Amino acid sequence: MDRAALADFLKSRRDALLPEDVGLSPGLRRRVSGLRRDEVALLAGMSVDYYTRLEQARGPQPSEQLLGSLARALRLSYDERDYVFRLADRNPPLRTFPDTHVAPALLRVLDRLEDTPALILSALGETLAQNRLAKLLLGDHSRFTGHARSSVYRWFTDPAERSIYPAGDQERQGRAQVAGLRVAVSGNTAGARDVVEALLHRSREFDRIWKSHAVATRFADHKTLLHPELGEIEVDCQTLYSEDRGQALLVLTAPPRSEGAQKLGLLAVIGQQRFTPDR
Repeated sequence: MDRAALADFLKSRRDALLPEDVGLSPGLRRRVSGLRRDEVALLAGMSVDYYTRLEQARGPQPSEQLLGSLARALRLSYDERDYVFRLADRNPPLRTFPDTHVAPALLRVLDRLEDTPALILSALGETLAQNRLAKLLLGDHSRFTGHARSSVYRWFTDPAERSIYPAGDQERQGRAQVAGLRVAVSGNTAGARDVVEALLHRSREFDRIWKSHAVATRFADHKTLLHPELGEIEVDCQTLYSEDRGQALLVLTAPPRSEGAQKLGLLAVIGQQRFTPDR
Protein backbone atom coordinates (compact mmCIF):
# COMPACT_ATOMS: atom_id res chain seq x y z
CA MET A 1 0.00 0.00 0.00
CA ASP A 2 1.40 3.39 -1.03
CA ARG A 3 0.24 5.48 1.93
CA ALA A 4 2.05 8.65 0.87
CA ALA A 5 0.62 8.64 -2.66
CA LEU A 6 -2.85 7.83 -1.38
CA ALA A 7 -2.67 10.67 1.12
CA ASP A 8 -1.56 13.16 -1.53
CA PHE A 9 -4.25 12.09 -3.96
CA LEU A 10 -7.05 12.27 -1.41
CA LYS A 11 -5.96 15.74 -0.34
CA SER A 12 -5.72 16.94 -3.94
CA ARG A 13 -9.26 15.73 -4.70
CA ARG A 14 -10.59 17.27 -1.48
CA ASP A 15 -8.97 20.61 -2.31
CA ALA A 16 -10.51 20.56 -5.79
CA LEU A 17 -14.10 20.38 -4.52
CA LEU A 18 -16.32 23.14 -3.20
CA PRO A 19 -19.14 22.46 -0.72
CA GLU A 20 -21.74 23.35 -3.35
CA ASP A 21 -20.19 20.72 -5.66
CA VAL A 22 -21.37 18.00 -3.29
CA GLY A 23 -24.64 19.51 -2.11
CA LEU A 24 -23.32 21.11 1.09
CA SER A 25 -23.80 24.67 2.29
CA PRO A 26 -20.57 26.72 2.10
CA GLY A 27 -21.24 28.51 5.39
CA LEU A 28 -20.05 31.99 6.31
CA ARG A 29 -16.45 31.35 7.35
CA ARG A 30 -14.09 28.82 5.80
CA ARG A 31 -10.37 28.42 6.38
CA VAL A 32 -9.85 26.16 3.37
CA SER A 33 -10.74 26.69 -0.27
CA GLY A 34 -11.91 23.10 -0.82
CA LEU A 35 -13.80 20.67 1.38
CA ARG A 36 -12.87 20.20 5.02
CA ARG A 37 -11.81 16.77 6.24
CA ASP A 38 -14.92 16.46 8.38
CA GLU A 39 -17.09 17.13 5.32
CA VAL A 40 -15.41 14.35 3.34
CA ALA A 41 -15.79 12.01 6.32
CA LEU A 42 -19.49 12.88 6.57
CA LEU A 43 -20.08 12.23 2.88
CA ALA A 44 -18.19 8.93 3.04
CA GLY A 45 -19.86 7.75 6.24
CA MET A 46 -16.62 7.35 8.18
CA SER A 47 -15.02 8.93 11.23
CA VAL A 48 -13.08 12.17 10.90
CA ASP A 49 -10.15 10.60 12.75
CA TYR A 50 -9.93 7.70 10.30
CA TYR A 51 -10.00 10.00 7.29
CA THR A 52 -7.44 12.32 8.87
CA ARG A 53 -5.05 9.42 9.38
CA LEU A 54 -5.41 8.44 5.72
CA GLU A 55 -4.46 11.97 4.64
CA GLN A 56 -1.53 11.91 7.04
CA ALA A 57 -0.24 8.65 5.54
CA ARG A 58 -0.57 6.77 8.79
CA GLY A 59 -3.89 4.98 8.47
CA PRO A 60 -4.53 1.23 8.10
CA GLN A 61 -5.33 -0.30 4.74
CA PRO A 62 -8.87 0.79 3.83
CA SER A 63 -11.45 -1.84 2.98
CA GLU A 64 -12.94 -2.05 -0.51
CA GLN A 65 -16.26 -0.77 0.86
CA LEU A 66 -14.60 2.25 2.43
CA LEU A 67 -12.65 3.02 -0.73
CA GLY A 68 -15.88 2.92 -2.70
CA SER A 69 -17.48 5.34 -0.25
CA LEU A 70 -14.51 7.70 -0.55
CA ALA A 71 -14.66 7.55 -4.34
CA ARG A 72 -18.31 8.57 -4.23
CA ALA A 73 -17.74 11.30 -1.64
CA LEU A 74 -14.92 12.86 -3.68
CA ARG A 75 -16.86 12.50 -6.95
CA LEU A 76 -14.08 10.46 -8.56
CA SER A 77 -14.27 9.28 -12.15
CA TYR A 78 -13.98 5.57 -12.87
CA ASP A 79 -10.27 5.94 -13.66
CA GLU A 80 -9.66 7.92 -10.47
CA ARG A 81 -11.60 5.36 -8.44
CA ASP A 82 -9.51 2.51 -9.84
CA TYR A 83 -6.34 4.50 -9.12
CA VAL A 84 -7.33 4.89 -5.45
CA PHE A 85 -7.96 1.16 -5.17
CA ARG A 86 -4.52 0.38 -6.59
CA LEU A 87 -2.80 2.85 -4.25
CA ALA A 88 -4.47 1.04 -1.36
CA ASP A 89 -3.30 -2.31 -2.76
CA ARG A 90 -6.86 -3.41 -3.53
CA ASN A 91 -8.23 -4.80 -6.77
CA PRO A 92 -10.44 -2.23 -8.51
CA PRO A 93 -14.06 -3.33 -8.97
CA LEU A 94 -14.88 -4.85 -12.34
CA ARG A 95 -16.65 -2.37 -14.58
CA THR A 96 -19.78 -4.42 -14.99
CA PHE A 97 -23.31 -3.16 -14.51
CA PRO A 98 -25.07 -2.55 -12.28
CA ASP A 99 -22.13 -0.84 -10.60
CA THR A 100 -22.34 0.64 -7.11
CA HIS A 101 -20.02 3.48 -8.14
CA VAL A 102 -22.36 6.26 -9.20
CA ALA A 103 -21.65 7.98 -12.50
CA PRO A 104 -20.04 11.31 -11.45
CA ALA A 105 -21.98 13.36 -14.02
CA LEU A 106 -25.31 12.11 -12.68
CA LEU A 107 -24.20 12.62 -9.10
CA ARG A 108 -23.31 16.25 -9.82
CA VAL A 109 -26.82 16.85 -11.08
CA LEU A 110 -28.34 15.05 -8.08
CA ASP A 111 -26.31 17.25 -5.73
CA ARG A 112 -28.08 20.31 -7.14
CA LEU A 113 -31.61 18.97 -6.84
CA GLU A 114 -32.79 20.04 -3.42
CA ASP A 115 -36.44 20.98 -3.97
CA THR A 116 -37.70 17.87 -5.79
CA PRO A 117 -37.31 14.10 -5.24
CA ALA A 118 -34.52 12.51 -7.30
CA LEU A 119 -32.62 9.23 -7.25
CA ILE A 120 -30.03 7.37 -9.32
CA LEU A 121 -30.88 3.84 -10.43
CA SER A 122 -28.90 1.01 -11.97
CA ALA A 123 -30.15 -0.91 -14.99
CA LEU A 124 -31.49 -3.49 -12.52
CA GLY A 125 -33.51 -0.93 -10.57
CA GLU A 126 -31.05 -0.69 -7.69
CA THR A 127 -31.05 2.68 -5.95
CA LEU A 128 -27.46 3.95 -5.97
CA ALA A 129 -28.15 7.39 -4.50
CA GLN A 130 -31.16 9.37 -3.25
CA ASN A 131 -31.63 12.96 -2.19
CA ARG A 132 -33.49 13.88 1.00
CA LEU A 133 -36.90 14.38 -0.62
CA ALA A 134 -36.69 11.04 -2.44
CA LYS A 135 -36.06 9.30 0.89
CA LEU A 136 -39.01 11.11 2.47
CA LEU A 137 -41.34 10.24 -0.39
CA LEU A 138 -40.17 6.74 -1.35
CA GLY A 139 -38.31 5.56 1.75
CA ASP A 140 -34.59 5.07 2.34
CA HIS A 141 -33.49 2.33 -0.05
CA SER A 142 -29.96 2.03 1.36
CA ARG A 143 -31.17 -0.54 3.90
CA PHE A 144 -31.80 -3.21 1.25
CA THR A 145 -29.29 -5.96 0.51
CA GLY A 146 -28.99 -8.89 -1.87
CA HIS A 147 -31.76 -9.36 -4.43
CA ALA A 148 -33.90 -6.90 -2.47
CA ARG A 149 -31.72 -4.05 -3.73
CA SER A 150 -33.60 -4.43 -7.01
CA SER A 151 -36.95 -2.62 -7.10
CA VAL A 152 -38.28 -5.35 -9.40
CA TYR A 153 -37.53 -8.03 -6.84
CA ARG A 154 -39.10 -6.02 -4.01
CA TRP A 155 -42.22 -5.34 -6.09
CA PHE A 156 -43.07 -9.04 -6.24
CA THR A 157 -41.82 -10.10 -2.80
CA ASP A 158 -42.47 -7.19 -0.42
CA PRO A 159 -46.05 -5.82 -0.17
CA ALA A 160 -44.70 -2.56 1.30
CA GLU A 161 -43.09 -1.75 -2.07
CA ARG A 162 -46.56 -1.32 -3.60
CA SER A 163 -48.02 0.75 -0.80
CA ILE A 164 -47.00 4.04 -2.41
CA TYR A 165 -49.15 3.31 -5.50
CA PRO A 166 -52.96 3.33 -5.75
CA ALA A 167 -54.40 -0.17 -6.10
CA GLY A 168 -55.72 0.62 -9.57
CA ASP A 169 -52.24 1.43 -10.87
CA GLN A 170 -50.33 -1.49 -9.40
CA GLU A 171 -50.90 -3.89 -12.32
CA ARG A 172 -49.50 -1.33 -14.77
CA GLN A 173 -46.52 -0.62 -12.57
CA GLY A 174 -45.80 -4.32 -12.16
CA ARG A 175 -45.84 -4.89 -15.91
CA ALA A 176 -43.49 -1.95 -16.41
CA GLN A 177 -41.10 -3.38 -13.83
CA VAL A 178 -41.00 -6.74 -15.61
CA ALA A 179 -40.57 -5.14 -19.04
CA GLY A 180 -37.57 -3.21 -17.72
CA LEU A 181 -36.08 -6.36 -16.20
CA ARG A 182 -36.28 -8.09 -19.59
CA VAL A 183 -34.27 -5.21 -21.09
CA ALA A 184 -31.65 -5.73 -18.38
CA VAL A 185 -31.50 -9.46 -19.14
CA SER A 186 -31.16 -8.88 -22.88
CA GLY A 187 -28.31 -6.46 -22.18
CA ASN A 188 -26.50 -9.05 -20.03
CA THR A 189 -26.75 -6.81 -16.98
CA ALA A 190 -24.90 -8.42 -14.10
CA GLY A 191 -27.31 -10.12 -11.70
CA ALA A 192 -30.40 -9.74 -13.92
CA ARG A 193 -30.81 -13.44 -14.70
CA ASP A 194 -30.34 -14.28 -11.01
CA VAL A 195 -33.20 -11.95 -10.10
CA VAL A 196 -35.42 -13.54 -12.76
CA GLU A 197 -34.71 -17.05 -11.48
CA ALA A 198 -35.38 -16.03 -7.89
CA LEU A 199 -38.68 -14.38 -8.81
CA LEU A 200 -39.85 -17.31 -10.92
CA HIS A 201 -39.55 -19.46 -7.80
CA ARG A 202 -41.19 -16.95 -5.46
CA SER A 203 -43.96 -15.20 -7.37
CA ARG A 204 -46.73 -16.65 -9.54
CA GLU A 205 -47.67 -13.12 -10.56
CA PHE A 206 -44.16 -12.48 -11.84
CA ASP A 207 -44.19 -15.79 -13.72
CA ARG A 208 -47.47 -14.81 -15.41
CA ILE A 209 -46.24 -11.38 -16.49
CA TRP A 210 -42.79 -12.67 -17.50
CA LYS A 211 -44.41 -15.08 -19.96
CA SER A 212 -46.02 -12.14 -21.78
CA HIS A 213 -42.54 -11.20 -23.06
CA ALA A 214 -43.08 -7.45 -22.68
CA VAL A 215 -39.84 -5.52 -23.11
CA ALA A 216 -39.41 -1.77 -22.62
CA THR A 217 -37.23 0.79 -20.89
CA ARG A 218 -39.66 3.13 -19.20
CA PHE A 219 -38.87 5.87 -16.77
CA ALA A 220 -40.69 8.84 -18.29
CA ASP A 221 -44.18 8.63 -16.80
CA HIS A 222 -46.98 10.46 -15.02
CA LYS A 223 -47.91 8.74 -11.82
CA THR A 224 -49.79 9.16 -8.57
CA LEU A 225 -47.90 8.34 -5.37
CA LEU A 226 -49.41 7.86 -1.92
CA HIS A 227 -48.01 9.50 1.20
CA PRO A 228 -49.34 8.53 4.66
CA GLU A 229 -49.81 12.18 5.69
CA LEU A 230 -50.27 14.09 2.43
CA GLY A 231 -52.35 11.59 0.50
CA GLU A 232 -52.13 11.43 -3.27
CA ILE A 233 -49.24 13.30 -4.93
CA GLU A 234 -49.23 13.53 -8.72
CA VAL A 235 -45.76 13.77 -10.26
CA ASP A 236 -44.07 13.58 -13.64
CA CYS A 237 -41.02 11.33 -13.96
CA GLN A 238 -38.14 12.30 -16.23
CA THR A 239 -34.85 10.52 -16.75
CA LEU A 240 -31.27 11.46 -17.53
CA TYR A 241 -28.96 8.57 -18.48
CA SER A 242 -25.25 8.13 -17.96
CA GLU A 243 -23.13 8.02 -21.12
CA ASP A 244 -23.13 4.21 -21.22
CA ARG A 245 -26.83 4.06 -20.19
CA GLY A 246 -25.88 1.82 -17.29
CA GLN A 247 -27.37 4.25 -14.78
CA ALA A 248 -30.29 6.68 -14.79
CA LEU A 249 -31.13 9.79 -12.79
CA LEU A 250 -34.89 9.75 -12.13
CA VAL A 251 -36.39 13.14 -11.23
CA LEU A 252 -39.93 13.52 -9.89
CA THR A 253 -41.51 16.93 -10.46
CA ALA A 254 -44.92 18.57 -10.39
CA PRO A 255 -46.12 21.57 -12.44
CA PRO A 256 -45.61 24.96 -10.74
CA ARG A 257 -48.45 26.00 -8.42
CA SER A 258 -50.12 22.59 -8.80
CA GLU A 259 -51.43 20.63 -5.83
CA GLY A 260 -48.60 18.16 -6.37
CA ALA A 261 -46.00 20.94 -6.16
CA GLN A 262 -47.58 22.25 -2.97
CA LYS A 263 -47.49 18.82 -1.40
CA LEU A 264 -43.84 18.28 -2.34
CA GLY A 265 -43.06 21.63 -0.72
CA LEU A 266 -44.95 20.58 2.39
CA LEU A 267 -43.12 17.24 2.43
CA ALA A 268 -39.81 19.09 2.63
CA VAL A 269 -41.13 20.88 5.73
CA ILE A 270 -42.76 18.05 7.68
CA GLY A 271 -40.02 15.52 6.92
CA GLN A 272 -40.72 12.22 8.63
CA GLN A 273 -43.30 13.58 11.05
CA ARG A 274 -46.45 11.52 11.40
CA PHE A 275 -49.77 12.97 12.51
CA THR A 276 -51.90 9.84 12.19
CA PRO A 277 -51.38 6.35 13.70
CA ASP A 278 -49.35 3.90 11.59
CA ARG A 279 -51.53 1.72 9.40
